[in-house]
Amino acid sequence: MNEIKIRVVGIPAAQGSKTLTRYGAMIESSKKVRPWRQDVKQASLQSYQGSPLNMPVKATLEFVFNRPKSHYGTGKNATLLKSSAPNYCVSRGRGDIDKLVRSTLDGLSVSAGGTVLEDDCLVTELSSLKRYAKYGELGGAYITIQTLQ
Repeated sequence: MNEIKIRVVGIPAAQGSKTLTRYGAMIESSKKVRPWRQDVKQASLQSYQGSPLNMPVKATLEFVFNRPKSHYGTGKNATLLKSSAPNYCVSRGRGDIDKLVRSTLDGLSVSAGGTVLEDDCLVTELSSLKRYAKYGELGGAYITIQTLQ
């Protein structure tokens, strides 16, 4: 086994800060992270049924965000992108790429409830990208895990 490809459909969520409860527990401050991790876990279960990997891997993560309506024209041009519409997602509301990677790799690791990697510390090489969806494409992520041994 050399490569695992996973397509996650959903809304990518950045793993942000933690909040300390009055009982001393740390909880995720973003309400979007848990559903995203669940989407990652479900997609990985459908794409990979083997034992969790316990060797160095390369992870390639491509995050895809749905475009806001403001990127499209109006009236008869409602399905056409404006020439000023950006290709890459740099909106602060979508999250930093490093935090998107963190939440996604946690969704793949057994140590955080995933099924593909024993732990995300096994990722020794990483490539990531965040962009807007192409016409007809659903938001989410394309994940490729390649073994390095």
